[in-house]
Amino acid sequence: MSDLAKVDTARVGTTAVVRVIGELDLSNARAVTDGVSHSVPEQVTLAVLDLTGTTFLDSAAVASLFRLAERLRDRRQELRLVVPRAAPIRAVIELTRLSQVVPVDEGPPDLLDTARAYAALPPSPGQAAP
Repeated sequence: MSDLAKVDTARVGTTAVVRVIGELDLSNARAVTDGVSHSVPEQVTLAVLDLTGTTFLDSAAVASLFRLAERLRDRRQELRLVVPRAAPIRAVIELTRLSQVVPVDEGPPDLLDTARAYAALPPSPGQAAP
């Protein structure tokens, strides 16, 4: 997908976890987020974008993440980000208020326990509780 970023995808049931390792910037952000969108099939209701290994994020990447969230929401799929507090990109996520649009978790879900791990979480802003 890009020389700057590596993308790995895993799926269990209706959850897809996409890990992005490397840098997201103007040169690759759109291609990476488009690739993420295409790698999440319709049967998936929760897409977890794990940015633990992402070392750089510029404004183009943030804009692409906003668009990805909107695209998935239009398909009735929830997006959650994984960005540890100590991650170099955490400040960017918070300063751009992306964390107010897309829920941000400290660590990745256990794929074998995803249903339980996310079942107790409150709905995203703008979504009604089941």
